[in-house]
Amino acid sequence: MLKSLLATLLLILSPTLAAQTAKPPAPATTPPPQVVLRTSQGDITLELYPDKAPKSVANFLQYVRDGFYDGTLLHRAIPGYLVQGGLYTRDLQPKRTRSAVASEADNGLSNLRGTVAVARGADPNSGTAQFFFNLVDNRRLDFVGNQSGLTWGYTVFGKVIKGMDVVDKIAALPTRPLGPFAGDVPNPLVLIESAHVVGEETPAPAASVAAPATAATTAPAAAKPGRKAARPAGKG
Repeated sequence: MLKSLLATLLLILSPTLAAQTAKPPAPATTPPPQVVLRTSQGDITLELYPDKAPKSVANFLQYVRDGFYDGTLLHRAIPGYLVQGGLYTRDLQPKRTRSAVASEADNGLSNLRGTVAVARGADPNSGTAQFFFNLVDNRRLDFVGNQSGLTWGYTVFGKVIKGMDVVDKIAALPTRPLGPFAGDVPNPLVLIESAHVVGEETPAPAASVAAPATAATTAPAAAKPGRKAARPAGKG
């Protein structure tokens, strides 16, 4: 009888003890967002860093979801340096952008080969829609201090996880002066045919965002072969 009672008691206690000693399940982690840029030279897949550059990532994703990048150019290519785009139409007309975002260049990320960063003007907080791919380790573009726009560097907010060969192919295209640019425009033009967030439906382009800018926005002067490359700037 005593053995039977002990056995029953153990059967009752065992699940309770197991529940008390079991570790709570690990919280589910959200994978970083990915964006596919479908270009006239091939697809480029980006993985973004919302934990390191939340404002820049949110800004970029909003442009993607608005359909802003669809039909824009990768208008600047400098071998051994960068490929830049995200603002100009195939007619080399700038599109109207939203307000600029604050720089997050001091997030500890470096402008290494394959990373994607926010292009901007002289003001560190002037970045809007333009971005650039680093073709090499451009550590001189990293944040080193808040003394000036030069020392602020450029905000890295993602990296290429597929299609870096496409970026290299774009960088290897011949270039020419065209429209408002003194040089470095790939020939033939490289069009971003569409951009979408992986796992989300592609939205229809937003007419309010796609309207031409009222004031022309120019890219920085391009570097000639053998000269020091111009910094990846450009308001808008």
